[in-house]
Amino acid sequence: MKILFITGNPNKLKEAKEIMSEIEGCEIDLQEIQELDTKKIIEEKLNEAIKQKPRTELIVEDQSLTIDGMNGLPGPLIKWFIKDLGVDGLYKLALKMGNQKVLAKTTIGYCDNVGSTHFFEATIKGKIVSPRGDDGWDWDLIFQPEGYNKTFAEMTMEQKNELSMRKMALEKLKEYLKK
Repeated sequence: MKILFITGNPNKLKEAKEIMSEIEGCEIDLQEIQELDTKKIIEEKLNEAIKQKPRTELIVEDQSLTIDGMNGLPGPLIKWFIKDLGVDGLYKLALKMGNQKVLAKTTIGYCDNVGSTHFFEATIKGKIVSPRGDDGWDWDLIFQPEGYNKTFAEMTMEQKNELSMRKMALEKLKEYLKK
């Protein structure tokens, strides 16, 4: 069984393939609505992807990072916060807000070959720290999972995949597909 993972991010694809070998990457430039509800973002992405790849099993993903001190922001808007502020700027903003606790979430939308859509979510708690590490991208440099003294960017791919929310969401998808 082949499942197309619609992503232009080679890092996400590499991580996903290590967890689910049947995933194949497919780069389609999808419009991404600006919305705080991750499921709405995923639905829009899937609807657009289905138009280009009908009758195909597809997955799309969205990640969010909610900072307690920022009343849930940036959430799924994390990409734009990082683009405008950088990871150091986001760290400094979290410091100024007085609460560095965060919740990282991955939401995967799966569409089977007849158009039925299902969602799989996973979260991991952590905190925003000063940028550290060389083995990550985006907010991996400032996300330190709860109970660990390393950021995602300081971990090996294997260490990160053992506890990442992407892995947990993909594991839920794998269980669903077994049924």
